[in-house]
Amino acid sequence: MNTDNFFEEEHVLENDRARLEPLQQHHYALLLLVAMEKDLWQYTSNSISNEADFLRYFYNAIAERKAATSYPFAVYDKQTGQYAGSTRYGNISFPHKKLEIGWTWYHPNAQRTGLNKACKSLLLNFGFDMLQLNRIELKTSILNLKSQGAMLKIGAVKEGVFRNHMITEHGTVRDSVFFSFIKEEWPATKVNYGL
Repeated sequence: MNTDNFFEEEHVLENDRARLEPLQQHHYALLLLVAMEKDLWQYTSNSISNEADFLRYFYNAIAERKAATSYPFAVYDKQTGQYAGSTRYGNISFPHKKLEIGWTWYHPNAQRTGLNKACKSLLLNFGFDMLQLNRIELKTSILNLKSQGAMLKIGAVKEGVFRNHMITEHGTVRDSVFFSFIKEEWPATKVNYGL
């Protein structure tokens, strides 16, 4: 795939369980109630506690796509027939054939249901098969053990901890745990983890 027009194109990724739709303005109302689940933001770098916070977050995600720095998606859960959250390709570097999957949040009712695995499968397959990437990385707070477990469960390799990696919108200094998938290991990981 030619990546020159990647950000302008509408990439809809879909399997039996999930549909990832490029984030658009009409998704705002569909995701607002999900985003108001305060526990979603406990370990993130974002501080979302009211609608104004989410409005800023949402339109920042759309602006990042226009600026060609990230590609956000709305997550539709086919099992429930509802929008369940959002995820994103970010820190995209096509010259270095790498990007990050992150900024992922799902309604608590959608967590630990297989939705995350279905979404990661779509993003990883598209990244390696269509975008021809060498590396896809993920990161999370060192405190977010649930997220770390989910990454290991789909075959991500834990690479290490970046100490004092960032200051969150909450004002705390965060250590981040980095994980990755690389193209040489992807075929076996895909089979072994059912992706």
